[in-house]
Amino acid sequence: MSTDDLFNMAEYAIGRHARATPEKTALLVCDVEKPRDALEAWTFGELDRAVRNLAAGLAAKGLRRGDRVGIRLGNSSQSALMFFAGMAGGFVSLPLSDQLTSSELAALLADSGAAALATAEVLPETASRDDIIILSPDDVAAMISRNTDGGYAPTTRDEPAFLIYTSGTTARPKGVVHAHRSALGRQPMYQGWYGIRSDDRMLHAGAFNWTFTLGVGLTDPWANGATAIVCTGNKAPELWPNVIAQTGATLFAAVPGIYRQILKYAAPARGSLGRLRHGLMAGETPPPGLIEDWTSITGLPLYEALGMSEISTYISTGPSVPYKPGTVGKAQAGRRVAILAVDGDDQPLPPNSEGLIAMHRSDPGLMLGYWKRPDEEAEVLRGEWFTGGDLGSIDADGYISHLGRANELMNAGGYRVSPLEVEAAIARCPAVAEVACTEIRVRSDVSIIAAFVVAADGAPRDALVIKNFANENLAAYKIPREIVFVDRLPRTPNGKIQRKALALPPQIDGTR
Repeated sequence: MSTDDLFNMAEYAIGRHARATPEKTALLVCDVEKPRDALEAWTFGELDRAVRNLAAGLAAKGLRRGDRVGIRLGNSSQSALMFFAGMAGGFVSLPLSDQLTSSELAALLADSGAAALATAEVLPETASRDDIIILSPDDVAAMISRNTDGGYAPTTRDEPAFLIYTSGTTARPKGVVHAHRSALGRQPMYQGWYGIRSDDRMLHAGAFNWTFTLGVGLTDPWANGATAIVCTGNKAPELWPNVIAQTGATLFAAVPGIYRQILKYAAPARGSLGRLRHGLMAGETPPPGLIEDWTSITGLPLYEALGMSEISTYISTGPSVPYKPGTVGKAQAGRRVAILAVDGDDQPLPPNSEGLIAMHRSDPGLMLGYWKRPDEEAEVLRGEWFTGGDLGSIDADGYISHLGRANELMNAGGYRVSPLEVEAAIARCPAVAEVACTEIRVRSDVSIIAAFVVAADGAPRDALVIKNFANENLAAYKIPREIVFVDRLPRTPNGKIQRKALALPPQIDGTR
């Protein structure tokens, strides 16, 4: 193995800056419900020591290189530290949502074969295993405070660094495995989307079980020697302008819905967002007019990007790529993006052709593959290209229009949710004979998940019964907002459900 192959993502993001600027503030944790002088602050030097101590502590617990380390600590400094500690020690970090039900958590722990789980909650009996090491916040704190001379594991560029689960085209979420080199694959975003500088403060509105947050909110600011800001507490939309201004955030990242809510409930004025230079938006398709409204009201740019768990963002607007209505932006510098026929070969189509948006497989930011899912992995690879299921076209100027998904994933507040996963959970309810789920746009800026249900013989048409059952088996963001009872589900002659034919009754307007 050549020394040129050695690369550790945690050392890249934290260790090298700890050597160069150890006293610089790297992390601020802000509880939106507490005074700003109560900010929790970490320097690069402190992060470096804590991450190395945690890595050594995990090794002392018996973890071996490549073992998966589950992290379910919410948006906390411990969560951020554990994510990078796993990679620092040569383990594989596994971020998990704190909204998962016990059955969902058990399934992911079993599928990943996690050797350890750091969790702020008592592990439910249904998710417990004799062979998994459970670490409480107190355990994590004790490992952070220990003294160690341990360094960063000599991992290679192509060695697995983290595993993150995302909804796919089957009923089970699939694990996306990323290599340490994925941090280098993020470099085209720095100027292609962010325009980031070492004196920036990046505030992200998302949760730490999402690649959007882990990358944009932590990895990228630290890789550039900038400061990451993490928010906890009740993040009501009307509070964001004050949080942005009082934390000194210069960059703010969120899904489009957050920006729409800020405009609606916080009524920001020009100058009310402090030092903010511009906003960054990804995770779902923005409603029409959002970019124009934001810019007009705040006087600040809002830059959009398209990405996915398998590659993060790769198409965007930014300070050097002007916004063009109807498009997402251009492929970031160094990215090789093409349009392929939906049902065809691996030859790129000419400009203005509609098809699958494809990324060249040589991109260092592309995933290593799907965890133990070779069949699904084969479905997204076509010759030298990776196709993630997004439809689009590229015009003669290189601007890319996003035309939706080739499959039928639903989008709930920025989370991609498989309708099959929701259906599989609700179908187990005794009151349900058949169910089909889809995403319904009820207003220009509001989409919801709706479940269309054929009631079991003799069962009452009681939506509350089904919602209560869903509450016990699905994370909150996966639960359908509306339950619609139907006599039969629309199907094709081959028996497949026609999701496009599912529609809400006129009286349901999405305001409930």
